[in-house]
Amino acid sequence: MRQSLEHHLLVIAVAAIVFFINLGGPRLWDRDEPRNAGCAVEMQQRGDWVVPWFNDQLRSHKPVLLYWLMMTAYSVFGVSEFAARFSSAVLGVGTALMTYHLGRRLFGPRAGLWSGLIVATTVMFGVASRAATPDAPLIFFSTAALLVYVLGTFRSNEDGGGAVLRREGCYFPSSWPTVALMYAMMALATLAKGPIGVVLPCAVIGMFLLIMNLSPRSAGGRPTWIDRIVDVVRPFAPLHFLRACWQMRLLTAVAVVLAVAGPWYLWVHLRSNGEWTAGFFGTHNFDRAMQSMEGHRGGPWFYPLAILIGFFPWSIFAVPVGIETVAAIRRRGRAAAVCIFACCWIGVYLGVFTLAQTKLGSYITPTYPALAVLAGSFVVRWIDGAQRAAAIWQRAGLIIAGVVGLVGCIVVPIVVPIVVPGLLPGEQILGLLGVVLIVGALASFTLMQRHRPRGALIAYAAAAIVFTTAMLGWAPQRIDRHQQAHRLLAAIDAADEQPTVGSYGCLEPSWVFYGRRPIRFFKHSQQSDAVRFTAADEHRFLIVCRSDWDELRNELPADAEVLAAASYFLKDAELVVIGRRGAARTAQIPARSPSLRSH
Repeated sequence: MRQSLEHHLLVIAVAAIVFFINLGGPRLWDRDEPRNAGCAVEMQQRGDWVVPWFNDQLRSHKPVLLYWLMMTAYSVFGVSEFAARFSSAVLGVGTALMTYHLGRRLFGPRAGLWSGLIVATTVMFGVASRAATPDAPLIFFSTAALLVYVLGTFRSNEDGGGAVLRREGCYFPSSWPTVALMYAMMALATLAKGPIGVVLPCAVIGMFLLIMNLSPRSAGGRPTWIDRIVDVVRPFAPLHFLRACWQMRLLTAVAVVLAVAGPWYLWVHLRSNGEWTAGFFGTHNFDRAMQSMEGHRGGPWFYPLAILIGFFPWSIFAVPVGIETVAAIRRRGRAAAVCIFACCWIGVYLGVFTLAQTKLGSYITPTYPALAVLAGSFVVRWIDGAQRAAAIWQRAGLIIAGVVGLVGCIVVPIVVPIVVPGLLPGEQILGLLGVVLIVGALASFTLMQRHRPRGALIAYAAAAIVFTTAMLGWAPQRIDRHQQAHRLLAAIDAADEQPTVGSYGCLEPSWVFYGRRPIRFFKHSQQSDAVRFTAADEHRFLIVCRSDWDELRNELPADAEVLAAASYFLKDAELVVIGRRGAARTAQIPARSPSLRSH
């Protein structure tokens, strides 16, 4: 009991440090964060908990759960960056705890502890847990569903040798309440991000059942290439597939999902006259699967590379973890089944999103708990000296971490200012992030050479905590200093008490969010409409790039002029506000707008 309490407190403490430090410091990042946070603000202002709105337009990008969480946080903390991100951080801590329990049930308490610590200190999971996006709720409830499945299928294991089935030969929970709870978690995941919240966890469980329900192939010498092809096809034989579907009680799944998530989907469909349904399922699900949208594309290599980057700094051990996992499966011991389950979890998500045409690294973040469990199991075997992977792979991983740190020390302060001058002036200090990796890798490597694997891993874990905390909590605050759009919004507020604002050729959601008013957007093909909008009366203001102002100035009234200018964040361009009032009438523009803190 005491050990379990200590493990819980340690995982919570590390996750809270990484996810909560300076959570509300940087402003919301374009484009997803201000869209989501702004949608929750508009819904709250309308008193509408059903239909999502942003910039006075129906927002069909995502379901409603994230907005409900944000609206609740706004009610407690007020509208702020911290409140917008609060639920993601809380759910991130919860997912780290669930990862601990997954590792504990599947591989033992020590593996569970390392699993929870590892997932909490990976880069992409940290991003998801600190961002005002639906990724954290999706990951939390998807993980919850699979944790319920594991708890209902495997019984406690304290010796670290691999989990044991509750019922011999039965790879699915036999308790109806457990099954209902599992599908209820999936239903909540569908309210976070749509059908993938139920389809993919079901596919993970289904794939695991298809594999584990197979009868062993009769031994008869070394398998031929035909035997290998048959082994790949065997799980998908029609009757075998139907048996797995029957085991999963899919009618129960449909009933629970409809009972939990169905009412809102039906309500928003009726309230929006079907427009939200068409936009969400048509454009943001079907179209994203069938074609690359917004330039997010990539080949089969995309997601393996995304894992290596996103699971850093623990991805340096990818090779030995892979070797250990394959060895465990081949041994066909107690650990084989749980390793196969984790591989199904990872493989299903990678396979589905590799087939989809639109690709984003965040799409596969729900696999990180499974990756962490495999890594945690490997770490325990390494500490115990029972790993099958050659020690050279661990040393190679630490060398890679040190090299990455060295490259960071060189690229950030030296190469970036030369290659991209003016991108982030004065931020050479960010190169210190690389120093953390170098020190951690050197300390860990030294302890490993002295045959102190536990000390080596503790040193590396400490470096991982410092690195991810600094990268996610300190570096964004430094970069945020270069966001200047608030100067334009402050100029508009100073020039007119009730302005009507438009933008031409460019529009960032943060302008809507921090401006606290809708902004009408005009494309370049709508130049005449933008001119008429600005010329209509003296209360109209237009945000444009400097190059577009040069084209528009001859078409606008003679008294139209630039009221304020600011650099376009992370772009080689300048933004200006055009108004029909003189700059002398504007108040002094603050260096940083009061943003939501005065909301």
